[in-house]
Amino acid sequence: MSILISKDTKVLIQGITGKEGQKAVKAMSDYHTNVVCGVTPNKGGQEVEGRPVFNLVKEALKYIEDSSALPQNDIVSAIYVPPFAAKAAILEAIEANIPLINIIVERIPIKDTAYCLVAAKEKNIRVIGPSSLGFIVPGVGRIGVVGGPLVHEIFQPGSVGVISRSGGMTNELSWQMRKGGLGQSAAVHVGGDLLMGTTYADLLRLFEKDSQTK
Repeated sequence: MSILISKDTKVLIQGITGKEGQKAVKAMSDYHTNVVCGVTPNKGGQEVEGRPVFNLVKEALKYIEDSSALPQNDIVSAIYVPPFAAKAAILEAIEANIPLINIIVERIPIKDTAYCLVAAKEKNIRVIGPSSLGFIVPGVGRIGVVGGPLVHEIFQPGSVGVISRSGGMTNELSWQMRKGGLGQSAAVHVGGDLLMGTTYADLLRLFEKDSQTK
């Protein structure tokens, strides 16, 4: 068992054609995470790392639905758009009822963040971020680029849950644990912004219910 993601999780990347979005496709795919497709307005019809690009989130969800016989409630959107486009991208994902949204974007205006977090809460949608490098369930998958290219040297499956507001400390603490013979059930970078969608307390509740986490 794990929190947030499973081996069946399907991922779409909003902003997939940008430099950071393209990096994220490779980083997630290299860790056996199922990145199905991406969204960039006016770039529909292109491909990134073999994944189709759509103009709208609803088009991407239709593609995911048509290409998989698995239940469609295990979907994550990772958002890699510029700050000025973040509010619209987040609201589009919320409107599409994507259950889990990871906002990597930094420097989002605080009033935009506040508006989006309220909109997500009204629909019971979980948001990790903003300014989050992502999260990882070792041996299962990762969302975002947490761990970077050394992900296999930093993380290993185990029973310790890691939460941090610092991406660097998420990696450092997990690496120190591994050196001490411990592994992680999950490691989550919640983001360093003043407002954040999922708090320490929220994640502690998830870890408390998780049979793998001790």
